[in-house]
Amino acid sequence: MSDSSILLVCLAGEAKSLSVPNYGGPTMPRFTKKPVEVDAHQWWKNGDHPDDKVGEQVPDPMGGTYEAVEGQVVRFFRRPEPHYAGDLIHQGCGYPWHAHGWIDTLEGGHQVCPGDWIITGVQGEHYPCKPGIFEQTYLPVLGSDSVNKLVSPSF
Repeated sequence: MSDSSILLVCLAGEAKSLSVPNYGGPTMPRFTKKPVEVDAHQWWKNGDHPDDKVGEQVPDPMGGTYEAVEGQVVRFFRRPEPHYAGDLIHQGCGYPWHAHGWIDTLEGGHQVCPGDWIITGVQGEHYPCKPGIFEQTYLPVLGSDSVNKLVSPSF
């Protein structure tokens, strides 16, 4: 029996092995996050993410350009099921479904509730984070002018 074991983890599609101390029992090893600065923006509505480009001329895949009406990072939330229609309220956040967004992440698509934080990861990927988790996990960088004001728009 060695005093360490190998843990295989998958980070962004790349398998890496880490030497983890063997604690001799069913106890799960604990880790802390590396102190990495990330860009984050609190999302409230279509077009308010700095990289969304709503209202700008963007390249058309068929040639030419067009004016973007949908966010490039957080898109419109679209679902055909009737329980998402009209002014029905999402029970998790209290906002109507039509006020939600959709974001493509490395793990697949995710809905975005108004007030969720959109984090730009270390590889340039975007992903949503609920406000409570964001508050427990991240601190503003002192001297940074990118900290958003937490003001909720009306819908």
